Parts: sequence; structure tokens; C-alpha cells
Amino acid sequence: MFGARPAGEPDPPEPEPEPSGRQLSDGDLLDELVATVGAAQAFQEFRRSQRKECFNLLRWLQLVLPLIEELQDASPPRPLTDDAHRRLALLSRAFQAARRLLRCCHDGSKIFLSLEAEAVQGRFRAVYEKINQALDGMPYSEIGISDEVKDVQVELINTQLKRSKKRTDTQDMELAMDFMVVLQDKEDRSADRVILERLAKKLELQSLADLRAETMAIKKLINERNGQQPESTKQIIEILNKLKEVAGIDEKNILGEVHIPKYLEKCPSLMIPNDFLCPISLEIMTDPVIIASGRTYERRSIQKWLDAGQRTCPKTQQPLAHLSLAPNFALKNLILQWCEKNKVEMQTRADEPPVEEVSKEVLIPSLVKDLSSPNLDVQRKAAKKIRTLSKESPEDRTLIVDSDGIAALVGLLLYPDKKIQDNAVTSLLNLSIDEANKVLIAKGNAIPLIIEVLKNGNVEGQENSAATLFSLSMVDENKVAIGASGGMAPLVDLLKDGTIRGKKDASTAIFNLLLNHQNKLRAIEAGIVPVLLKILDNTKLGMVDEALSIFLLLGSNSACRGTIGTESFVETLVRIIKEGTPKNKECALSVILELGSHNNALMVHALGFGLQEHLTEIAKNGTSRAQRKANSLIQLAQKCQS
Repeated sequence: MFGARPAGEPDPPEPEPEPSGRQLSDGDLLDELVATVGAAQAFQEFRRSQRKECFNLLRWLQLVLPLIEELQDASPPRPLTDDAHRRLALLSRAFQAARRLLRCCHDGSKIFLSLEAEAVQGRFRAVYEKINQALDGMPYSEIGISDEVKDVQVELINTQLKRSKKRTDTQDMELAMDFMVVLQDKEDRSADRVILERLAKKLELQSLADLRAETMAIKKLINERNGQQPESTKQIIEILNKLKEVAGIDEKNILGEVHIPKYLEKCPSLMIPNDFLCPISLEIMTDPVIIASGRTYERRSIQKWLDAGQRTCPKTQQPLAHLSLAPNFALKNLILQWCEKNKVEMQTRADEPPVEEVSKEVLIPSLVKDLSSPNLDVQRKAAKKIRTLSKESPEDRTLIVDSDGIAALVGLLLYPDKKIQDNAVTSLLNLSIDEANKVLIAKGNAIPLIIEVLKNGNVEGQENSAATLFSLSMVDENKVAIGASGGMAPLVDLLKDGTIRGKKDASTAIFNLLLNHQNKLRAIEAGIVPVLLKILDNTKLGMVDEALSIFLLLGSNSACRGTIGTESFVETLVRIIKEGTPKNKECALSVILELGSHNNALMVHALGFGLQEHLTEIAKNGTSRAQRKANSLIQLAQKCQS
């Protein structure tokens, strides 16, 4: 799938052939070049994260092809000089590296390609460099290439390759922050589910088929890594498991170990009929039900799938005409007979929730009505129940919204009872999991009131208000509205004085809001810089990466750079590069590179404070992204010192 080496690793350097030791004849070398381009062109679909780069690379391979074809079609064939043969051999290896990379981006792990986007981008640059080295200095006159091919095709490819080396960092900052948040060790929050929903959509890992394919790609990656890069592998598996939970798939044994459930330990044969296994959980069904597509699933597994908002058959992907579940009594009897014959004691589902006597269609409108009851106790119970119902089930969220629940909840945001206030804002957070509700909540004039809870609510209310603003800010129009309504200042206050959870909620909300240009200036005016500097000094807080990510966004704005670009701040960054974690170092390097690229004096000061001595070490042994940043800083340092 990824070639012969772990997908994130750069292609190993290959020895250049000596002029006197040709490994292939001229004809075989030219045939190999054409065949490699043809194999690369066979890949027509690529992962979204590298799609544009892949098509660019394919186009560049196509531009070089006329050079090879003209050499093949020469009549009579013209022998290649040693220099020409050597350069074409280099070009062949570059083409093979390009083909391996395109294959990786065609069927490799989507999570890996996004999480390790910097390393993959480095492989693209390495391929461009190899092609450029092969073409630069090609003896065209000696091999009889026409002026048309030389001037139009080859010069064009050289120009494009040189331009590609000057490209800026294209990493999706929003995606990077999403990964950072979901990989943190903290309790399950509705805000985290919002991020996972967004990741699943961006990575196109929402359907059962896509998640199954991703599981196989990750298994392949793990086998190829053979125990190397364990931390990265652990993160990839963790994200996959979280995405499976969001999709309602109860399966975490992705490493492929043989796992025998306890109820099968006494079974004389493990040859279980496939029809007895749930396609989702891959375990024997105890309560098989038939869905609208005619397929059968374990009730608990398919209910999780539906509760996660899916409206298709997991196996066939066809849309479901309805969501009813019909018991498959015939199959259940066959399973029971087989279990009895094979001495399999099926587990009972004692933890299954009892069937509710009142349907949700009746219950939820009644609860929404109770939110406006003059009886305080009735209001409290209704707000608490709405909060619970809105957390998990898309159907329940739809019923709440259709019952005019958003307006009722917004009306409680300034309620003097803090518990009701907190349940109301948390219910809005839960409702905002669904994309359409983000717009409806904002249109219901909720944003200014949520900001008031952020300012004056109890601790939990403030934390959940920050999480709600983060969720709403995923809509660009809401980013503008939150900033214009004065949301930045209380978020900065929470980042400064809140609990650890409050600080983390505030940091993710602020980061998202800073993707809007005007909000960067508002953050500076709200005094975010000294707050972030204090976080950098408190390593026990564990938020150095979040603070540096926010600094990086601020540094991308020319008006903000003057505020954060101080010598003392640069000294802090150099200390982090010296003493911080590998992730700390790569984030700090990114910020210094952003500041130093626009202010040579700051770069010179960083070098004088000891940056230079750490860059060489990081360029050799740092994370893939840190290595890239370190190499860029080394080049920048050379310019500043020349």
C-alpha cells in the first residue's frame, strides 16, 4: 500500500550510478521511465489532504514525458552519453519515488496523511528536488532533443519545480488544532464531539465502509513501521477509535490480534456462521433486527449507528426509507439452536435501558413547554432532561428544535437560577453539534446572551459557554458575530483566571475565532499577550502548545506582529526550543520562523541568544515538522548573517 518503507518516512538516499557502470541499457532505461509515468498516471483519485499536490505532481510528470518519448522515437537511435544516461537514471529514481508517494496518497491512511501532513509535504518537496537535480544541466544538445521540447517543455518544468520550493507552509491550522484537542486526555465533552464530527467530515470517515478501509490502511502502516514511531502510531489509533465511537461502531481491536470473547471459550468450534455475526460489532447477535434495507444487525449496534445521525445502511450504504427496527425472530431461533448445539452461553444484556413508556414525540414537546413553566422546580427538571436528551441522539435534537426549543432555551440564558442557566447553555452546546443548528442558534440572538453567561455565570456555566462559542464559531459568520458582540474579552479573562478545563475551552474558542482577521486585533486589545506569556511560563498547566498555536496565528497578522515581536518573547521561544517537549519545540520554531521572516533584527537576536546551537540538533533528530522548520531557520539565519 505504501511501498516498502513506512509511509511517513522520506525515500532513502540511493547511490548514483557511476558513468562506467550502467545498470540498464539506454532502451531499457527509457522504457522504465515511460512505464513508471504510466503507473503513476493510473492513480486518479487521492486523499483530500494531498489532492491538489498529487495532481500537480502528475501534471509535472506529464510535462517531462515528451523528452523521454523523443529519445525513444529517434531514428536511428542515438546512443546516450555517460552524463545523459546518469541524469536519466536519476530521473527514473525520482519518478519511482513520485509513484510511491502518489500511491500512498491514493490508498494510504487518511488519518496519517492529515496528522503527518508536514512529513508527507516534505516527501513531495524531496521528489521535486530529485526531478530538478536530474533535469538541471541535462546535456540536451548531446542527445539531440528538439528546441521545441527543450524550450517549451523542459524549461517549463524547471520553472515550476523551482517555484514549488518557495511555497509557504500549507498546513491547515484548523485541522491541526482539532487533532491537538481530540488527543488531549480529558473527559468526554460535547464540544469534543463537535470537533470529532468535523474531523470525520473533513477526512471523509463517516460511513462504515470508509472506516473499515481506514482500519485496513492503518494495519498496513503499523506492519510497515515495525515498531518504529510508536507515539505517532498510538495517536493514529486513538483518533480512529474516537471516529468509530462517533459513528456508533463498537470496535477497537484494530491491531489484528485474535480476540476470543468469554462466551466462546468453551465452544468446541469457532467456525461461526457469518449470518450470525453483526456486520458492525462482528459478534454473535443476541437481538437481531431488520432495518429498512432488509439487512440484519444487532439491535444495540445499529441503534448506535442511527443515534450518531447516520441514515444509510452500514453494509450497502443505501438510504433508509425509515428508521424502524423489526425483530428477526427466525434468525434469533437459528442462533439459539446453534449456541445450544455448540455449548455457547450467550451473554445477557442486563445493561440495556428499559423501553420508555412515553414516546419522544410526546415527551420532548412537553419538556420544551415546561421550560416556560411558572413553577421553578418544573423548569429545573425540564432543563436538566433537555440537556440529557440533546447530548446523544440526533432525533432528539431534531425534536427539540422542531418544538421551538432553541427559543425557549435562549430565554433561560439570563435566568437568575444559575443551575437552569447552566443547563440551558449546555443544551445549546449539545444542539450545536448539528451544523444547521449553529446557524439557527445564532439567528435566535443567542450569541450576546451566551457571552453574558460567560461573563457572569457560575464556573460550569462559564466553561460551557466558552465551549458553545467554540462550537458556534465553526461557522464563519458566527466568528464575525462573536467578535463583534464582545466575546473575545471574556474568553481572554477565562483563559487567564478560569479552571484548567475553562482555560482549555477558552483556548480552543479563541483559536477558532482568530481564523477571522478582525478578531486577531480584538484579542490583542483584550490583553491576550500577557495571558499567553504567563501560560508559557507555567509548564505544569500543560497548555504550551495551545498558547504557541495562538501566537502563530497572531504572528501571521502584520498589525499584531509589532505587539508580540519583542526580544523578550523571542528569548522565551528559544528557552522552549531548548527545554520543551518535541511538540513544544516544533511550535516554538514555527513562531520564530514567522516572526524572523518579517523582522531580521528579531532573528539576529534569537541567534545571539543561542538559537543556532539547537537548530542543527533538531534538524537531525526533531519531529518531521520541527526538522522542516529548523532547516528553514538555518537558511534564514545564513541570510541574516551574510
